[in-house]
Formats: sequence, C-alpha cells, structure tokens
Amino acid sequence: MLNAKVHDLLNQQINKEFYSAYLYLDFSNYFKAAGLDGFANWYMVQAQEERDHAMLFYTYLQNENATVTLEAIGKPDKVFDAHMDVLRAGLAHEEYVTASINDIYAAAYDVRDFRTMQFLDWFVKEQGEEETNANDMITKMELFGSDPRGLYLLNQELAARVYTAPSLVL
Repeated sequence: MLNAKVHDLLNQQINKEFYSAYLYLDFSNYFKAAGLDGFANWYMVQAQEERDHAMLFYTYLQNENATVTLEAIGKPDKVFDAHMDVLRAGLAHEEYVTASINDIYAAAYDVRDFRTMQFLDWFVKEQGEEETNANDMITKMELFGSDPRGLYLLNQELAARVYTAPSLVL
C-alpha cells in the first residue's frame, strides 16, 4: 500500500506530465507558424514522450491498486517573441519536472518505499537526458540560429527526429 503523500505526489505527476505534453504541443504550434517544421516536429515528438510518461505513472498507480485521480490540464499561456524564448522555456520546464520527480523520490525514500524508488529511477535518468537535450537545443540555436543557412540545417536535423516509445517495464 502506497504512503498517502507518495500516492498524492504520483497523482500530481500524472497531471504535470500531461501538461508537459500540452506545453510541447504549444511549442510545436509556435514553430509551425514560424515556418520551422523541423522544430515543430521535434516538439511534437516531445509531446508524445510526455504523454507516455503520464501513462507510465497512471499504470504504476493502477498496478499498485491505488486510486488514480485525474485533474484538469492547464492551458499553456505564454506568448513568445523569439525562438530562443521557447527553447529557454523548454529548459526551465524540464528543470521543474526534474525537481518534481526528485520530490517524489525523496518522499518515497523517507518512508522506505523501495518499489516506488525503483520505478522512479528510470525517470531520474530520463530527466537528465531531457535537460541535456534542452541545453543542446539552446547551444545549437546560439551557434547557428542567427545564420539563415545554419538555422535551415538545424531545422533539417530536428525534422529527422522520430518517436520511440519508452522502454520502461512496469
């Protein structure tokens, strides 16, 4: 049986992951409107990943015979003036999600909930990758984004990203 605090935090994480998917769909819309289909594709794939992350938390709670409580998903409300603003918002959001997962891990650790800690291990590693990817996007934009040819090539690189479902086994 899950500790009440851990259970609540896991339920909240489902909502945060679905919000992440909405946020990245919003980023995809921004880049599509700017004519950067590769960037739009990259964030569309990112949205699919976040949706699957939410479903992993959902399934974990169900497998633990714990109640899943679905809350309303907030609407992304930022208006961006520059491509770099979107990329920086993406990094800030990933740092927020990392902190949230770390909070769940700490709560599970406090009550010696090793099963939940083991489940979260994959997400801890995943968040490291997510922050690295967000940082890499910023670095590449700083290096190539002000040059139209460089931006074109970066856009082409991002267009090649394809969705791969997470390999976490519950």
